[in-house]
Amino acid sequence: MSDTERQVHATARRAKEAAAELAPLGREAKDAALHAVADALVAEAASIVEANAEDVQRARRAGEPGAMVDRLTLTEERVAAIAGAVREVAELPDPVGEVVRGSVLPNGLELTQIRVPMGVIGIIYEGRPNVTADAAVLCLKSGNAALLRGSSSAYSSNTRIVEVIRGALEKTDVPVDAVQLVPGAGRDSAQALMRARGLVDVLIPRGGGSLIQAVVRDSTVPVIETGEGNCHVYVDEHADLDKALAIALNAKTQRCSVCNAAETTLVHRAVADRFLPRFLADLADLGVTVHGDDAVLAHDDRVVPATEADWGTEYLSMDIAVKVVDSLDEAVAHIREYSTSHTEAIVTDSQSAARRFVSRVDSAAVMVNASTRFTDGGEFGFGAEIGISTQKLHARGPMGLREMTSTKYVVTGDGHVR
Repeated sequence: MSDTERQVHATARRAKEAAAELAPLGREAKDAALHAVADALVAEAASIVEANAEDVQRARRAGEPGAMVDRLTLTEERVAAIAGAVREVAELPDPVGEVVRGSVLPNGLELTQIRVPMGVIGIIYEGRPNVTADAAVLCLKSGNAALLRGSSSAYSSNTRIVEVIRGALEKTDVPVDAVQLVPGAGRDSAQALMRARGLVDVLIPRGGGSLIQAVVRDSTVPVIETGEGNCHVYVDEHADLDKALAIALNAKTQRCSVCNAAETTLVHRAVADRFLPRFLADLADLGVTVHGDDAVLAHDDRVVPATEADWGTEYLSMDIAVKVVDSLDEAVAHIREYSTSHTEAIVTDSQSAARRFVSRVDSAAVMVNASTRFTDGGEFGFGAEIGISTQKLHARGPMGLREMTSTKYVVTGDGHVR
């Protein structure tokens, strides 16, 4: 075992001990700790911004794009917003102890299934340092210890934010080691976290497709796969075309760099001649590059010929793939072949078409006459989310506090024997 692996595993052992202390704490103790964290973030905003300036300077020297630098940058106003988000989490209901189901068995045993923390949650993430605070407090609220492994690009910021959080926890009933930064900034520290099976209960990767797939491929710790979104909007032959235009444009352009933005629009041939000229013109006006099939190319000479790779691409940019299909079944077949199982949408006034689409599309969220951009914990009323799961085991879709818990059965008898 390497020195890095020994250090990471020692950190995970401390987290496991802290998780055992944290699990039985009630809501009052956890919420008091979250408010203490929020107060500390505000009080230490200047020192957090100072540490962040080191990361920003390195990013600029490395020639990172302006959008990347902006996502990395913290100001005192942004730190105050992070603190506000922490207070919002404190106001959310505590899922721990919630009764999922209960019954009295024929033999008189009382059976109750309740929500409990998972234990130690490792989070591997890229870029934005606000994720450090967001992830830490979501884990705390749900009774879990957090092991945070951010990217090297935000190392100074993440280090200072975790120092502030741990300093605040020292004055509360929550154990300090419930929030820890994984030692090291190199790939070996992330690999060591992925191999900490038995010390870490679950890993959640947050970031681009390459990061997510690397964690899924290399981890011996169970992984909740999140985030990668090749989302589709299908405009059905029975669609209200005004609604379809608004939904398709919103899904692509409202914020193109997020996982629930649409990357492909499929249009039924019966409405293509009426829908595509308006849609393509509006996309061009908004600065979107369209990658289209031959039927789409025929409508606008600004369209770029689509390649096979375009149908499977999560652009995260002002690019979109557009294809004309002959039927709802062809649209579903295309989605099933190329989707990452995140979010798909149908625009239609036909209830039978909507039902057929919903039953045949196998994704975490399916929208009927609504934008893909609504797949979000806040929009769903969860208050906050750790990510959007695109897998089928343990959680699927936006992961709020409930999805960060497991369950256990409590069986109460009166001298029962089998």
